[in-house]
Amino acid sequence: MEICGDFLSWLGPDASIQILMNLDDPADLVRASGVSRAWREFVIANGFCKNLCLRMYSEISRVAHVIEGNNMTEPLEVGSNSSLEWESLKKDHRVYAHLAHCFKSFRTKDCILEAISASSTDNYPEESIDNTLEPSDRVVRRPSYWSSKGENNPAVPEILTYRLVSRLCVITEISIQPFKAFFQVGCPIYSAKAVRFRIGYLKEPLEAGSDHMDEFSASHKYIEDNFMSAYVSPEFPMAQDNSLQKFKLPEPVLCIGGILQVELLGRVQRQQMDGLFYICVSHVKVVGRPLLPTFDVEILDRPGKSGKCVLKYNPQAERCMSPARSAEDETGVSSRLRVFRLMQRGVRGWEQMIINTLLGNAAADGDYESDEEMVV
Repeated sequence: MEICGDFLSWLGPDASIQILMNLDDPADLVRASGVSRAWREFVIANGFCKNLCLRMYSEISRVAHVIEGNNMTEPLEVGSNSSLEWESLKKDHRVYAHLAHCFKSFRTKDCILEAISASSTDNYPEESIDNTLEPSDRVVRRPSYWSSKGENNPAVPEILTYRLVSRLCVITEISIQPFKAFFQVGCPIYSAKAVRFRIGYLKEPLEAGSDHMDEFSASHKYIEDNFMSAYVSPEFPMAQDNSLQKFKLPEPVLCIGGILQVELLGRVQRQQMDGLFYICVSHVKVVGRPLLPTFDVEILDRPGKSGKCVLKYNPQAERCMSPARSAEDETGVSSRLRVFRLMQRGVRGWEQMIINTLLGNAAADGDYESDEEMVV
């Protein structure tokens, strides 16, 4: 005899939550929310998409609330109004489902936007940190590198600070190339002994395009007092070699705030001319994926909110985020994005809708008309 029913009602909410919490693909949660009205309400009410994002990147715990759409204002307090509270839960479900999808579809690029400051510079601006953005150690036959000031103590560290291309991006790997002074006797390589990375945000934002290198010491003091670290990597030993040395983080890190600091720990090379120890870097590269333009964050620096942020989601920017255009339909929207847009509406026959979408067929969208359950 065939038994029909719904395992949510068979097992009860506690066991059902434990089962659905094991889903690690946002598409599976989207499919679950499309089974029936009851399943959709269960998935939304228990915040499975947000929990998935938290399991992928613990930094999501810093998100105080989310904002959706072009009206980037803070949401109203829902209080005891059940209707407003339900709308807020549905919004969170949509936003975190799309965020988890972005985490899964990972395509990397160089994520440095600009250099901000260095803890010291020997000859500014000729040996500025800006030179580390050039992939070559020579530009128009001239050496291109950053150099620290000389120190008698080889243990004195140096810090290079960069702004990333997005305030919200996933970082997987950072590469550094020590500089080989081909114009000095013996062609010495001024590497550090080790390197460590700090990722975080500025309590007070920098103005876009402003030149913080004019007053160098004041610039560094500003960054030092203003920078808040949210992640600190292990120490990685550096080789005294002028190749681009890659340092892969133990696991991908979600950078909230868009600021990277490179800590160069210890000096190995003494300059023959003055007997002082220097560190010189010709190139720094950050490999990761920015989540702009679809997602952005705003750091909250208010009493009780320090370290928290607002996650901003702009669904209109999805077309700019799409990594592949070859599977687009006649409307110009990629098939994968159409799958995730369908979850924003209660659509019956979810599996068939996915098949239709991937085949490029137009699908009719509609809301649930009843609480009738699908047979499972």
